[in-house]
Amino acid sequence: MTDASMDRMNRFRAEAISQGLASEEVEEWIRGTLPAVYLAEGGDGPLVARVGGNPLLPHGVVKPSDPFVASVDLAALPPGATSLPLPADGHLLFFSGTDVQGIEGQVPDAVLYVPAGTPATPTFLEHSRREPYRPRELRTLWHQPSAQMPESFALDRWGDVPEDEQFELADELSDAWAHVGGYRPSWVLQIGGHPVSPQNDPVHYARTPEETGPCEQGGTAPEEDAGDWALLATWRCGDDVTELDSGVAHWVIRHRDLAARRFDRAHRYVEMA
Repeated sequence: MTDASMDRMNRFRAEAISQGLASEEVEEWIRGTLPAVYLAEGGDGPLVARVGGNPLLPHGVVKPSDPFVASVDLAALPPGATSLPLPADGHLLFFSGTDVQGIEGQVPDAVLYVPAGTPATPTFLEHSRREPYRPRELRTLWHQPSAQMPESFALDRWGDVPEDEQFELADELSDAWAHVGGYRPSWVLQIGGHPVSPQNDPVHYARTPEETGPCEQGGTAPEEDAGDWALLATWRCGDDVTELDSGVAHWVIRHRDLAARRFDRAHRYVEMA
């Protein structure tokens, strides 16, 4: 954990305690945080990701069925900046349309990994309903602890039916956390951490028994599998997608599938406010 992250944790403790919040719940909130990387436009740093335009695809790869969103240079991410078993280099490509479909679930071609050194060329993806998203370069990068949304914290902390007072406590913890957050640029892409969603938590969606499916032979039971799901990335659509109000696209994946480079098992969710 960086010095800046430790400082934020200490300031959060002080803020929460000054508001009369129980130290036990404050520490539980901190234990639940996950490291995340945030990418934004501007700055003069190295190129970390490209958003929009035409993707660089290896020769012979089947064209994804949805528009290209972003390509992330994994070698440009600080080591250990997320808790995800990401490849050390190469590029991770994300694809998504803008149809809000609720629980969309597994989309085999929503994420593509291109290993370092793989020859690739700009490839136009033709989609009848839209032009490619606006090309942008993301050169501003920072990493910091990411906290759960208050409802997700309450559900994980107190079970499927928390009491009203417990939801209120989760909201108060979230407010205290936000109060000491400090200024950050308006990020475009998040890698790892907890999701921020205008509606529902996509990680909670993915880990329900209906989504995870039956236990495969030699695999884990659904209740054990639930904790294996993690946020891979979130794209804040912004002005690029005028048909969505505060639209976001999330990609979530099991840790074991990510470690095995089984990106075809990733799930995707598109939401709006």
